[in-house]
Amino acid sequence: MKDKAQVAVSLAVFLGGLVVFYWFSDKPTIARVGMMLGCFALAGVIGWFTPPGREFVQFARESIDEAKKVVWPSRKETLQTTGVVFVFVFIMAVFLWVVDWGLLWATQKVIGHGG
Repeated sequence: MKDKAQVAVSLAVFLGGLVVFYWFSDKPTIARVGMMLGCFALAGVIGWFTPPGREFVQFARESIDEAKKVVWPSRKETLQTTGVVFVFVFIMAVFLWVVDWGLLWATQKVIGHGG
């Protein structure tokens, strides 16, 4: 129950940051953004000390570790793949243009319009 209350307080402070931003519309923008970011930081600190917050931090760390294991393509592989995609898109565009033109021609012949 305590965990749910902490999460609720964290969410309330986060939403409070948005309310503060719009409530003080007569203040300079930098002050409003500062107050909003302060509320967001406070909500983050409150959320950090909840079990779901700790689980999220652990998940984020594991995600970063997994991202480091990814083998990224070389520049050459990236350019080759991009080239293949461009050629395929061009060929499909021409194909669809021909199909569209053919259907337009056939439709005009059937209904008797066109030259």
